[in-house]
Parts: sequence; C-alpha cells; structure tokens
Amino acid sequence: MSQDAEITLGPFEKYIYVWIVLCGAVGLGLGHAFPEAVHNLNRLTVFGVSLPIAVLMFFLMHPTMAKVRLEELSQAVRNFGPTLLTLVANWIMAPPLMVLLAWLFLGNPDFRAGTILLGLSPCTGMVLFWIAFARGNVTQGVVITAINAISTLVLYAPFAKFYLGVGGVPVPFSLVGLSVLLFVGVPLFAGQLAKRLLTSWKGETWFAGSYLPAMNTVASAALLGMLVLLFSSEGRLALAYPLEIVLIAVPILLHFVIMLIGTYLAALLLRYRYEDAAMAALIGSSTQFEVAIGTAMVVFGLGSGAALATVVGPLIEVPVMVTATKLLRLTQSRFRVRQRRP
Repeated sequence: MSQDAEITLGPFEKYIYVWIVLCGAVGLGLGHAFPEAVHNLNRLTVFGVSLPIAVLMFFLMHPTMAKVRLEELSQAVRNFGPTLLTLVANWIMAPPLMVLLAWLFLGNPDFRAGTILLGLSPCTGMVLFWIAFARGNVTQGVVITAINAISTLVLYAPFAKFYLGVGGVPVPFSLVGLSVLLFVGVPLFAGQLAKRLLTSWKGETWFAGSYLPAMNTVASAALLGMLVLLFSSEGRLALAYPLEIVLIAVPILLHFVIMLIGTYLAALLLRYRYEDAAMAALIGSSTQFEVAIGTAMVVFGLGSGAALATVVGPLIEVPVMVTATKLLRLTQSRFRVRQRRP
C-alpha cells in the first residue's frame, strides 16, 4: 500500500513563520477584545484537559494516525535501542539539565519551579505530529509515548519532589490518562478506521493520494487554530509580563536545543536510521505542558510565578518544533550516507 505520502503543513508550509506571527497576533487581539469569551472557552475542561484543544488535536493528529501501520507495532516494541535512548533522554538527562539551566538563568524561585516542572514532563501526544512532519518513525513513537505516559504516572511526583524539594506534588493520573486517550487513542482509532473503510470503498491509491493530502491541510488549519487559541488564552500574560516571559523562555529554549542536538548525535553515533533518530530527538526534547501547567496550579497556585513559567512552554513550542523538524529534514540525506559507511 502506498501510504508514504508525506505529512506536510499543506498550503501554509511555505510561509509557516508568517502564519505563526499572524495567528499569534490574532490570538492576542481576541484575548484582549473578548476576555470573557476566552475565559469561558478555557473553562471547557475535563480533569484539566482542554476540550477545545482536544478537538483541534484530533484533526491535527488524524492524518498522522491514519498512516500508522498497526502490523509494525510488534516490530517497534522489539526495536529496543531507540526506545532506551529516548527514555534515557527524557528521564535521566532532561530533568537535571533543566534544573541547571533554571538555576543559571532564573533568580525567581517560583519561575525556576515552573520551568523545572516543564522539564520533568515528556510529551505523550502532539510530538507524534512533529515526528511525522520530520519523516520520522511514527509507529515507534506511538510505542514510546505510551511508555512515557506510564512512566509519568510513576515518576513525575517523586521526581518533582526530588528536584524541587516540594512535598504534596499530585500524581497526574486523570490528566495523563485522559490526555493520552484524547490526543493519541481516539485519533489512532479514528485514523485506522478511516483507512480501513476508505481503502475498501475508494481504493488505496485514492486514500494515499487524495484523502491524506486533504487531511494534511485540515491538520495545518487545526495547528494554526491551536496557536490562536493558546495566544488568546495565555498571550495576555506575555503582554503583562514581557520581561519575565523572555527570561523564562531562555532556559526552555536552551533545554530544547541541547536535548534535541544531544539525542540526535547520540542516535547518529549509535548508527540508528534517520527515522529512529529523528523520532528519538523530538520525543527526547519535547514536553507535555498540560501536566506541568496543571501541577503548577495545584501546588503553587493559579496566579503564581510557577504557573506563569509553565505557560511559556506552549507559547514557544510550535515555532520551535517547526524549526526543529525542518532542520532535521535537511540532514536526512547526509544521515543516510553516513549510515551506509562500513
């Protein structure tokens, strides 16, 4: 079956940075002009998971999940090397690195706490879209995000207590479980169902050549819609505390860059395929900001500096991820040449 049609950002991809700026501006404008409506929209949550974000994530993830080959899942489970590398990056390297960067760049202890909470929460959802966009191994990514979800339930609270010295950190059972269900489980089921039904009805060529490209465009619109939503709800904080936001963004950006490059180089030295290396680098460097934001609000309070720091994560995630995936794709051909050498 020809299901190697690339996941792209459709007609938005050529000028994606322009679209990001426009969506940010529109979001800020909506948040300023209609604060009550934005507040009411943000209240549509279940166990801390935003329902509007869940809807947008469904359409964002749909083409990615429709491309997953379930028959390859068993092979992905046995592909232990990239899985181990990613888990080491997420749980052994990422937390102390974020602690170091937070202490180096942030004097405010609440800001440090929120930033560290981001570093303790590996992504278990949206990162699969970025893996697909970078031409990485999405099937392997599904396996690892499932492992990360379980690991988060076990390790997040004790790691937070160890690195922050704060007791009473809640284990985010409902938040992690519902996030994985809504951001991975439901799109995976719907994508596989669409693939089965549509290939039976219209044929494999039509599914790969017409349906998936059309859904890529829908996914791109969902991504831009998510940017508008994030900036409308959280961007007002950037306007209210611009200097603080810039300061907090520095260690978060450095953490992402160091983890991305470090994990990717490790995969290169281990002679992994590009698909596995890109997957490991993206999962190893990304964060699940929903868990960090929810934990910061419970432990430190809604208006705390820690809560403010966690909000910076989603505001910078999309432009940083777009840049990372584009850079990874530029290295793909050279990576393969290096890989073939004896």
